[in-house]
Amino acid sequence: MSKSALITGITGQDGSYLAEYLLSKGYEVHGIIRRASTFNTARIDHIFRDPHEKGARLFLHYGDLTESETLSNIIYNVKPDEIYNLGAQSHVRVSFDIPEYTTNVVGIGMTRLLEAVRGSCSNIRIYQASSSEMFGSADPPQSESTPFQPRSPYACAKAYAYRISRNYREGYGIFVCNGLLFNHESPRRGETFVTRKITRGIAAILAKKQEHLYMGNMAARRDWGYSPEYVEVMWKMLQLDRPGDYVVGTGQSHSVEDFINAAFEYVGLDPKKHIKTDARYFRPTEVEDLIADSSLAQKVLDWKCRIGFDELVKIMIDADMRSAGLTPVGEGDKILERKYPDKWWIGD
Repeated sequence: MSKSALITGITGQDGSYLAEYLLSKGYEVHGIIRRASTFNTARIDHIFRDPHEKGARLFLHYGDLTESETLSNIIYNVKPDEIYNLGAQSHVRVSFDIPEYTTNVVGIGMTRLLEAVRGSCSNIRIYQASSSEMFGSADPPQSESTPFQPRSPYACAKAYAYRISRNYREGYGIFVCNGLLFNHESPRRGETFVTRKITRGIAAILAKKQEHLYMGNMAARRDWGYSPEYVEVMWKMLQLDRPGDYVVGTGQSHSVEDFINAAFEYVGLDPKKHIKTDARYFRPTEVEDLIADSSLAQKVLDWKCRIGFDELVKIMIDADMRSAGLTPVGEGDKILERKYPDKWWIGD
């Protein structure tokens, strides 16, 4: 019999790629979505089939990480072999505006999930989506042994979720892995996140729909990778004999300004003519530099990234140009054809 998996945050960037990846491996996939008055399933519409149809393997359930009883009921009914906790209020800047809600979903939400699994008395394996933001002001490069120095409500909540996961692993023997993933992007990245804001903005400038792009701190440096590669490593963690915690990233750091320059150069525009700053996009406390030391993940999980920084920029620009009705430059498409000839995801 095939395995089954439950994904919180299935409608997000990582959740949608992970759903496709697991389906490609023969899983029955279940996802938790929040009830809304508007459709919020755009990232997974291309893989969803009516559950009444023969052969349907993707099923959606209404629920929320703020509701213990709902989580317990879903887990009881689905009986998954694996749970991937990707659900979150994941925007770092927004977490300063809604810190209580962020903590409730990101931090306490993981406690609710762990308690539901503990109460089920089953051998469910859990992946917890930790974040490089937990390292905060710690000197780079950051590894599994680097002390956390969080600099935002989001990062503090993620650090709590990481600690409570380890506590349940050590105290109750629950198989739970923390993936300390550094920034990873794609054409499915949320439109308010900085990388997608840049690539989507460039497409709008090319389409003559806007003239300027307003940015915050452009000196901040991040380790940017490609999202489909990162969901592969999530799955690899839950196939281990023993649970553990792993840092995942490219090992290279670039500034927001670097991303802007690379993106504008790719399409032949001058960023000086289009970039402006706006104080509202600055954070009260900033994380200056994140660089992953993924040597443990490379050794234990046999994982290494394939898509580099410049390639990522081109892939995202091509996709947003296509979405804007423009003819893409095309180098990003060629990169994917070369690096992923047997691409398991669709819909970008």
